[in-house]
Amino acid sequence: MPEARKQKYDDAALRRLTPEDLDALEIGAGILGTGGGGNPYQGKLLVLEAMKAGYEMKVLATDAIEPDALCMSIGGIGAPVVGVERIREGREGLRCLRAMEELIRTPIDAIVCEEIGGANAMNPLVTAALGGLPILDCDGMGRAFPEMQMTTFSIYGHSSTPSVMCDLHGNAVIFSHAVSEVWHERMARACVVAQGGGAMLATAPMQAHYVHQYGIPKSFTKAIALGEAVIRARKAQEDPIAAVCALEGGRRVFNGKITDLKRHLRGGFVIGDMELAGFDDCNGQTANVAIQNEFLVFRRDGVIEVCVPDLIVLLDVDTGYPITTEMLRYGQRVAVVAIPCHELLRSARALDVVGPAAFGYPDIIYSPLPAPGRKAA
Repeated sequence: MPEARKQKYDDAALRRLTPEDLDALEIGAGILGTGGGGNPYQGKLLVLEAMKAGYEMKVLATDAIEPDALCMSIGGIGAPVVGVERIREGREGLRCLRAMEELIRTPIDAIVCEEIGGANAMNPLVTAALGGLPILDCDGMGRAFPEMQMTTFSIYGHSSTPSVMCDLHGNAVIFSHAVSEVWHERMARACVVAQGGGAMLATAPMQAHYVHQYGIPKSFTKAIALGEAVIRARKAQEDPIAAVCALEGGRRVFNGKITDLKRHLRGGFVIGDMELAGFDDCNGQTANVAIQNEFLVFRRDGVIEVCVPDLIVLLDVDTGYPITTEMLRYGQRVAVVAIPCHELLRSARALDVVGPAAFGYPDIIYSPLPAPGRKAA
């Protein structure tokens, strides 16, 4: 095992998470997850168990660590529905960390969250805590996407290999080289299917200056703030959905009841679509949401209104709590909320990877939602 280096950050810059922070993060990560990323409640339980064992969850600003510090991005891979039926063992991420350090013969200085959505906001916290490392306050998506090449790190030039995948059985698989990020995704996806549909995967380390430039900033801060806004609104008997929209520059686009739901596993993904019948101000209208782990396209009466990379979020109409794809049920009353994505996901380079065509919708032209503080033209 490589010998640990001296800390490359100011300890005073760390935010040490509390159980109350985790309650808020569970809600906020569910919102930013756009239906995917795994069940955040189950992820929170793992973090709480680590806290009970004496481990600290330490979040560090990306500009508070030395530019040459070595940072490893990690996240779960597989279909979210698998995580409901098969609980993680909890140390998959730590095994990825140790295997990566052995592979590159250099210690890692900090952990990076691959995607802030769902359980993938929680699992990297456990990896960092068990490894005695901070986790940077950023991620590679600002939401959740179904495929690994869809991170901003990959989009703007980082090669994910060598990478390490570990499952709950104790297996460790090393991908030493892939000719492209898409090939890395294909090989890893085939492997995770063989492992039962869920594992943790750590990608090739990056220097902190690259993470600071191309990571989606302050992801943990944002997710916690979203959860706190929902909790405050509920305590004050105010509208939590309005609170979410106000914080993120989003808008409530539909109120509906789920009238049909098609959802199945294919190639390591949850694929399907959902039909909604409108009520209240949407009475008499219908809507459809396409699913690939996450919510991809929202149509009202057959007309596309919102699509990736902008965020399509389903919230319980009464509580404001997010509903992930694996928790969808016939008859649920939901509010559909549209939230603009980060600017890093809106470049031509990014849209080639995370725009509608990348998900099999070549005829859909992405029309960005107005960013917070910007009025529609």
